[in-house]
Amino acid sequence: MAVSFAVLGAGSWGAAMAAHLHNAGHSVTIWHFLDDEARELDRTRNHPFLEGFILPTGIVVTSDLASAISSSEVIMVIVPSQVVRKVVGEAAAHIGQRKVVNLSKGIEEGSLMRMSEVIIEVAGLPPDRIATVYGPSHAEEVMCGIPTTLVAASENIDYARELQRLLSTDRLRVYANRDIIGVEMGGSVKNVIAIAAGICIGIGFGDNTLAALTTRGLAEITRLGVATGGDIHTFAGLSGIGDLVVTTYSRHSRNRRLGVEIGQGRKMKEVMAEMGMVAEGVFTARSVMDLAKKHNVNMPICQEVYRVLFEDKDPRQAIADLMTRDLRDETVL
Repeated sequence: MAVSFAVLGAGSWGAAMAAHLHNAGHSVTIWHFLDDEARELDRTRNHPFLEGFILPTGIVVTSDLASAISSSEVIMVIVPSQVVRKVVGEAAAHIGQRKVVNLSKGIEEGSLMRMSEVIIEVAGLPPDRIATVYGPSHAEEVMCGIPTTLVAASENIDYARELQRLLSTDRLRVYANRDIIGVEMGGSVKNVIAIAAGICIGIGFGDNTLAALTTRGLAEITRLGVATGGDIHTFAGLSGIGDLVVTTYSRHSRNRRLGVEIGQGRKMKEVMAEMGMVAEGVFTARSVMDLAKKHNVNMPICQEVYRVLFEDKDPRQAIADLMTRDLRDETVL
């Protein structure tokens, strides 16, 4: 069954997902918030962040938010987490009875809301009309048709399964899940661990360090996820260990890339200014520490990342402090 999608966000992931939806037989309109860049993308079909990618000609490109939504049945939100509230606020008057899919990852600063919670609050949506789709999926590989798996999560499992059918192809397989809290926590907090992984790589550490970081990072993600209402089993899935592995080990990860530069001695603000793309883990690091305090959850890796990013702590000292903490039994919770 083909439906019409409005993809709000023309970044690398938005463009790759728009192309995937088009290739799966759906009608797609992609919205870019800048008029000049929308016109350029429409004219050339070349994406500035995806080398070799050509946006299919059948995809409509626009900077008119109302027009993008009015032509769609399903709205897909793929913008940086810190602007989700603004974009959805502008879109809210046009959403009507349409269903929404969230692909933005992060935890909003201040409110400490997950992205689906922000969308529900701003758009006035009932929880059964929103789902979140996360998983180990770099845009650079999805655009090439490299086999990928995702998970669609919603309190309304029928909606999650509907998305499963709409999004799945022979190159992209989607699973369904009721635990939207766990899926969103796993897919968001992993970006903080990815920065830590990059720092270790930048310093020159090896596989032993990355394996330890990934394992203990998953323990921290699970602790916070369960404390906020997620199911412990979700973190063994695609938005837990799956998303964590792909973002800590892949050269495509912008969060890891940021960490590598910091590990090599550069400052966060300098690197962010050069990247041209958003490293969500920077914003999420603040929210994670606030959530950890709120729920009394021990998150030593995330705490050290926060100190390196915002308190100018030396990365080598941060790792030394992690390695010399009081010894303890191995536990997840």
